[in-house]
Amino acid sequence: MKMNQKIVIIDYGAGNIQSIKFAIKRLGFEAELSNDASEIRNADKVIFPGVGEAGSAMKMLRSTGLDQVIPTLTQPVLGICLGMQLMCDYSEEGNTKGLGIFKADVKKFNNKVKVPQIGWNQITNLETTLFTNIEEGEYVYLVHSFYVPECKDEIARTEYGVNYSTALHRDNFYGVQFHPEKSSKTGELILKNFLKIGL
Repeated sequence: MKMNQKIVIIDYGAGNIQSIKFAIKRLGFEAELSNDASEIRNADKVIFPGVGEAGSAMKMLRSTGLDQVIPTLTQPVLGICLGMQLMCDYSEEGNTKGLGIFKADVKKFNNKVKVPQIGWNQITNLETTLFTNIEEGEYVYLVHSFYVPECKDEIARTEYGVNYSTALHRDNFYGVQFHPEKSSKTGELILKNFLKIGL
């Protein structure tokens, strides 16, 4: 694998960025934190994290102009947790218009399940190179109250009251609802697979 890739983690004030940076470092790579459009455009790989509430996170993206930058990126981009949800068309959380990369709407779990879903759950129906050498039914770590219903961009599925899309892919964009940086060896391998894309 090319070891001198330029990896940028988008830093817009709504991410668990340090834990992702450390996870990348454990794989032998350095990642930069940036909200600078030219830095992001010139990266080999871009990671778009997110923790918090969709409406306020989108406001932060708009305030820096990153809402216009992210959908136009041409290198591999990985959205994590709220980052993935913001890449969708719309979220019920805060009645928020998303970036429109994934053709899906984000919905709130119903009251039949404990919300938020916190902890380990399985991923199945795995597709694309993002899940190379990952076995069906592996466990990953999730913390979320909103989910993406099953859709055409789905590349992994999880069951929590309903079956939902726990990972998405369209063109050069990937998204995972779970936290790979907190998902032990499985998450580490998924991050490694992402960094191999296009090499």
